[in-house]
Amino acid sequence: MPGHDRDDLAALIRGDRVHRHVYTDPDLFALEMERIFGRAWIYVGHESQVRNPGDFATTRIGRQPVIMVRHEDGAIHVLNNRCAHRAAMVATTESGHADEFRCAYHGWTYRTDGRLSAVPIAQGYPGNLDLDDPANGLMPVARSAAYRGFVFASLAADGPGLGEFLGPMTSSFDDMVDRAPGDELEVAGGVFKHAFDANWKVYLENLCDGVHPANVHESSIDAARRQDDAVHSDGAGEIALRQMRQNGVGYHFFRDGVGMWTTPHGHSFMGDYHDDEKLVAALDDPAFAEYLAALKADKGEARTREVLAVARWNSNVWPNLSFMSRFRQLRVVHPVAVDRTEVHTFSFRMPKAPPAMFEDTIRFANVTNGTGSPVLTDDLETYGRIGEGLRCARPEWVHMGREYQTDGAAGDGMRETNGTSELHIRNMFAAWLDHMARA
Repeated sequence: MPGHDRDDLAALIRGDRVHRHVYTDPDLFALEMERIFGRAWIYVGHESQVRNPGDFATTRIGRQPVIMVRHEDGAIHVLNNRCAHRAAMVATTESGHADEFRCAYHGWTYRTDGRLSAVPIAQGYPGNLDLDDPANGLMPVARSAAYRGFVFASLAADGPGLGEFLGPMTSSFDDMVDRAPGDELEVAGGVFKHAFDANWKVYLENLCDGVHPANVHESSIDAARRQDDAVHSDGAGEIALRQMRQNGVGYHFFRDGVGMWTTPHGHSFMGDYHDDEKLVAALDDPAFAEYLAALKADKGEARTREVLAVARWNSNVWPNLSFMSRFRQLRVVHPVAVDRTEVHTFSFRMPKAPPAMFEDTIRFANVTNGTGSPVLTDDLETYGRIGEGLRCARPEWVHMGREYQTDGAAGDGMRETNGTSELHIRNMFAAWLDHMARA
């Protein structure tokens, strides 16, 4: 197995390929949890999930459980989900409301800013346990910050700030928020969860891959092409058909008509490849007309045209986040083991838009991210096949060389290429090495 100094780690990555060990070595996975998920800015939630004081949501940073909670002063805190006494988790539900957190093991009780407030028979501890000692509270993460309502946390006290880390990728968050009248978004509609038996990096590698849809999604493409446009069993057929058909547009379309951009720190986004100006709601849908009127009333006609002219598909924020701003879908990647990954998908509602817009968002989510999705199931099968294939010791190297050294500078540290390139994978591994090689 490879060593962990910079030369050993750098030897795992060549310009156009990467060694299979980066996907299969448990020791490297443990090091990723320490040096990537233990240092980078990790997405933990949206402020709408903790709208009121006492509202909380739980998640993980790497494999470490944390709580995002709004305190009585309105500040959002990200706390380690571990009692300072005997290490039991104190919040065991995915979300909820709590005026305080009480550990079910020995009753240690904490305020929503993490401070210890009560301990049964405290006099039994050495020095009559000091409730005001921060070491006895729910420890906050080293840093937390938000951009336009999206909350991130870092377990490292040092490193670039969130703004520097996101860099030009803030434009994708702007695109998502600016599309909402009043710039208001809220998580709604529950969460889809799925898992696969392969390394966590495989997931983000797929999301800006313009070559795979025609192959991986062939069955749903063929089924959609055979479907009569006039037949819709539940009102959702039109969205489903257009989405599945468009996956079959062909390689030349992705090469000649779809762009892809990478940014520093491993991030990337792909241009939209649908021929509809608005896939989620048809342009002649009365709900879209009402939405458009609300957006114009809020932003003015010229600004509305600018907002809706942005056309992006997946935006990937390395190492754990991908979202589609036009369709208000957000996916969070949770590494479980070197060969096991969970993904949680959230949908967003625009409170000042017609309710039918959110209904269309949920229908779109069912097509692309739901447990019964004819599209997602293809991807999950592929991820599992990759996980199995990587068990083969030969060949040692995995290719990532499509359009190698053909990309160009796009300003602000960005690189630009076409939608069939594997530049986004190479960009992620540049960030991977940068983090992993820092002891």
